[in-house]
Amino acid sequence: MTATLPDFLLEPLVRAALTEDLSPMGDVTTRAVIPAGVRYTARLNAREAGVVSGMQIAAVAFRLVDPALRLETQVADGQPCQPGDTLMTIDGAAASILMAERVALNFAGRLTGIATLTAAFVAKTRGTNTRITCTRKTTPGLRAVEKLAVQHGGGFNHRYGLSDAILIKDNHIAAAGGITAVLTAAKAARSHMMRIEIEVDRLDQLAEVLAIGGADVVLLDNMDTPTLHQAVAMADGRVVLEASGNMQLPRIAEVAATGVDYISSGALTHSARTLDLGLDF
Repeated sequence: MTATLPDFLLEPLVRAALTEDLSPMGDVTTRAVIPAGVRYTARLNAREAGVVSGMQIAAVAFRLVDPALRLETQVADGQPCQPGDTLMTIDGAAASILMAERVALNFAGRLTGIATLTAAFVAKTRGTNTRITCTRKTTPGLRAVEKLAVQHGGGFNHRYGLSDAILIKDNHIAAAGGITAVLTAAKAARSHMMRIEIEVDRLDQLAEVLAIGGADVVLLDNMDTPTLHQAVAMADGRVVLEASGNMQLPRIAEVAATGVDYISSGALTHSARTLDLGLDF
């Protein structure tokens, strides 16, 4: 089943984008040159290959401008596309289509780029049990839809924010007085529904975490591939292992081959290229 969000969660994002584009005087070009009553059928087309995301939010943009527009999605979020494929058709008032065009394309192109890059990462893990996951390195205000695009590309989501999991990083360890102190405090404070993850960048730190217990996940930060192999052997399935730190596409296959459970990469969202999509009358 394709991952979606309720439209009412997407509407504030789209309203803000439409307001930015149309304020304060509306679409003066369309008003000047398009006669009232002109109708057209427009096609949202892919101009390069990828994995589609953002069709839902593009539809919200068109409907917010004009609920009377008739929309039909040909390629759903999470599906592959090729150059020339029509992803969506929009039929109705030409002025309405033109007003929503750029906002719809901005969202769809950005999110399709994220889904496409995620799919490329996932492809590098084939034959292993490693999963690709995103991070909190998202565009401010767009985290929900960017993380949705990661799912459309076949990836998984890390925590959404600071409130849904305990993730102890190096600065927490330093400020709390060390690994033993920080894990002891975290175990005492967490609810039965909340998982604990702790970041380490050396094998002796991993050994300390394993000896203390209490961590559900260990983030192996900026370790080279031989060290990751050693970490997997040390953990021996006792905790979930996540490899992170400069995880770029050329390295993913060799990291997955170490046996880590997850590879997290901020690049999925902060470095994805916008895919070229166009709206053609």
